[in-house]
Amino acid sequence: MADDKPFSLSRRGFLASACCLAAAPIFTPVTFAAMPADNRFVTIVLRGAMDGLDLVQPYGEASFAGLRPDIALAPDKGLLDLDGFFGLHPAAADLLPLWKAKELAFVHAVSTPYRDARSHFDGQDMLESGGGHVAEERTGWLNRALGSIARSTAHKAIDINTSTELILSGPNMVDVWASDSGLAMGADEMQFLTRLYANDPAFAKAMDEARRADQSAKMGEAPGTKRGEQIADVAALAAKMLLREYRIASFSINGWDTHVQQAAQFRKAASDLTQAVLTLKNTLGPDAWKTTVVLAMTEFGRTVRQNGSGGTDHGTGGCCLLAGGAINGGRVLGKWPGIKDEQLFEDRDLMPTADVREIAAAMLYRQFDVGADDLSSKIFPGLSFDKSSQFLKV
Repeated sequence: MADDKPFSLSRRGFLASACCLAAAPIFTPVTFAAMPADNRFVTIVLRGAMDGLDLVQPYGEASFAGLRPDIALAPDKGLLDLDGFFGLHPAAADLLPLWKAKELAFVHAVSTPYRDARSHFDGQDMLESGGGHVAEERTGWLNRALGSIARSTAHKAIDINTSTELILSGPNMVDVWASDSGLAMGADEMQFLTRLYANDPAFAKAMDEARRADQSAKMGEAPGTKRGEQIADVAALAAKMLLREYRIASFSINGWDTHVQQAAQFRKAASDLTQAVLTLKNTLGPDAWKTTVVLAMTEFGRTVRQNGSGGTDHGTGGCCLLAGGAINGGRVLGKWPGIKDEQLFEDRDLMPTADVREIAAAMLYRQFDVGADDLSSKIFPGLSFDKSSQFLKV
């Protein structure tokens, strides 16, 4: 059964609000999106426009250092060589073992179809909705994908955020775990609700689902900390959910809008992303990690030239990260456009040479056997996707 709004499992918030549901007949029983088999998929939205040219630097370009005198690095200044042309930012050094194990890849010069005012709001709208134009789609592409994945009663999707984000919003039901929820109920209150609705199978089932989701969430807590305060806590929670009945998870990492003094700010954000990926891997364990794909993506890139404040401004072509035991990594993918003046988009940005939606589509095709027709029409309208996609080889 589908509903217009996703069901929210915000810690014990569901149980705390249950007393307001005395008119039980109008309450829709919880329905979950189901995933086939044991393949897993995690999306991480990097909010603020990650500078892919900082994370994976094209130090092999002769002009790169001059375009970014305060930001560009080289292997003799801490940059970690990947392939003789690209190097990894030292804040992400702990990802190198994944790179060497071919469990990590990057795709450069990617973007959504967004080419307008470089607004975070509009850029994120297109990144999460999967449409070809701003406000073209009112639901998220990952939610629409759930309608094209074979269902069972055992596997679910969960949005690990303070509320359902656009990427998982839509008619297909997902669970939401809100990290800032402070509602709680005592054991006596929970027992009261259990007795009150003992003869209402629909409500009893929904409350049991809420209780089990909360128990799963608590498994990811670190002693003495509030859930969601640290990126590692969120990633650990996502992984623990994926070890249970969930097969799709999504969360966000903020802090990428680096207009001023980028060096310090980017280091923190890159460290957060590194911690999130490694926590997912370590918490999932080798068996589950082998069937997992992680896609980290951002709304757009940043300018090739640094600005007068030691940072970079909103750009176009960006970079996304792929990780997991289910990929064939150890490569920087995509068609590199170059950074000479005549090669830039509008004389300022990295020229996009691939649609980030194609990467997401390829991962859905690989992980859940979503058909090419559905990917090109229902999930990513206007995207040209078929079995020849270069990203199916990742």
